[in-house]
Amino acid sequence: MKALIQLIFSASLIVISCKSIPEKEKADVFYFGGTILTMEEATPQVEAVALKNGKILFAGTQSEANHYTDDKTKIINLEGKVLLPGFIDVHGHLTSRAGMMQAIDLFPEPYGTVNSIEDLQNTIKKYIIENSVSKSQPIIGNGYDDAIMTEHRHPTKDELDAISKTNPIIVIHTSGHASVANTAMLKLLGISESSKDPEGGHYGRNKKDGKLNGKLEENASFMALLSLTEKMSKETGNSQDLAIQNLMKAQDEWLSYGQTTICDGRTMGESVNLLEKAAAEHLFKADVIYFPDYEYFKKDLNTFKPKYMKYSNHLKLGGFKFSDDGSPQGKTAWLTQPYLIPPEGQSSDYKGFPIFSDQVLYDDLKNLFQNNITAQLHVNGDAAIDQALRVIGKLKEENIYKPELRAALIHVQNSRPDHIQKIKDIGLIPSYFSTHVYLWGDWHYSSVFGPVRASFISPANSALRTGIIFTMHHDAPVTPPDLITAVYSSVNRKTRSGRILGPDERITPLQALKTITINAAYQIQEETTKGSIKAGKLADLVILDQNPLTINPEKIRNIKVLETIKEGVPVYKRK
Repeated sequence: MKALIQLIFSASLIVISCKSIPEKEKADVFYFGGTILTMEEATPQVEAVALKNGKILFAGTQSEANHYTDDKTKIINLEGKVLLPGFIDVHGHLTSRAGMMQAIDLFPEPYGTVNSIEDLQNTIKKYIIENSVSKSQPIIGNGYDDAIMTEHRHPTKDELDAISKTNPIIVIHTSGHASVANTAMLKLLGISESSKDPEGGHYGRNKKDGKLNGKLEENASFMALLSLTEKMSKETGNSQDLAIQNLMKAQDEWLSYGQTTICDGRTMGESVNLLEKAAAEHLFKADVIYFPDYEYFKKDLNTFKPKYMKYSNHLKLGGFKFSDDGSPQGKTAWLTQPYLIPPEGQSSDYKGFPIFSDQVLYDDLKNLFQNNITAQLHVNGDAAIDQALRVIGKLKEENIYKPELRAALIHVQNSRPDHIQKIKDIGLIPSYFSTHVYLWGDWHYSSVFGPVRASFISPANSALRTGIIFTMHHDAPVTPPDLITAVYSSVNRKTRSGRILGPDERITPLQALKTITINAAYQIQEETTKGSIKAGKLADLVILDQNPLTINPEKIRNIKVLETIKEGVPVYKRK
């Protein structure tokens, strides 16, 4: 009898226990049948992923994942394709790309066909004829690259005048840090022989006679383009509608490259209002993080503060942007040692120039950090990197900068070995523009820096060995929003001519992928919700046609994005 009572009691416990186990939630979508790379240390690869309500419900073995499915679950067989976390753009220029949507494409190979000044002239002439452009209509071209074009120099005012003396023409350098205007455009912009250089910018002049040659550098170019945009907007009645359309086209471009989080760095002018209008109309398919130009908006800091690190309809203020110097391939970056070959019109001791004094940068960053707001600092030349480390280092000593703010150094091209430990000690995140090695490595080697300095651009492996969390970016529209080429470049360190530039700075494909997923999520302070395939995180995913970890590293550039998924919903599919 005692044994029977004990058996009944044990059975009742089992019944109670079974009732207390909740039935597993059922997934909306279930992926299996391919390679699934999680970017998680504990489980770098899983067999299946289950999604529910825009989040990852489960990631693990297929047999376990099957328990999360029912007859309503959409079952997707990857058929051998590769599933990864969605790529995160930590530094691009979404609104700049949108603003250039109507510009004439002047990019050289491998993204375009303008490989000489004659090609540039013919491309613009063809555009004028095919679009029946009136004789007074302003014309904007974007993407010319003196590093690639056969002449290895910028076009001149006279060469643009040869296209048209009546159409105001401006062509923008691929770096975005310089442009060239013809006579009619200079007149439209109010730039004359008596115009003085703006602070942080230069008007190019002929060495012989000191007259304007049409080249505009840094703030001279930025101010000219802002002025031109305002003039053209006033003449276009539906300018905001067109701007929204172009913004959506730009978003689709980012999505086609696998990015589920998009950056708008150095947002200026009316672009903040444009982003907020698009968000209010629920037009963003991806998350968009913007970093307004601090100098432009610092008087409005109090109006921005309530928006900091808070998404509203997929739009978030992620901090503020500082542009501390220029472009290395455009030879406006601020160096401690002269350029190997100075740009036309400059002496042999030319080192580029700063945008800010130490005091201005200190005062601005102090105000920002005291408000617990982070910053991105564009620093290309080693002198600009020195300045950032000097200023932020001082602010850290004063307990004003705290590493948890995760301020980022953007580009960090002309970095020196002694910078690496300082970056770690101060608590900064370097974000490397690694595509430079592939696209402009030969130019840096033979014209910009020379062999020694060029071999240390984008020193990813040095950062890795020092234990620094770092990221990579594409800086679109300087290049297309192409992070796969950044991965290729950091893994191979091969220039377009085939030269291996700094072999010691190569990293593995997995390490490179982490820079655009989990590390990138850390930089934007979203590592708990993005950047890896893990239960509870957002279902931001990308499907690739080949596995970056097993393919020949030389072929990584050929990998195609097949599908981009934001919070469980496909937002791009390759046709």
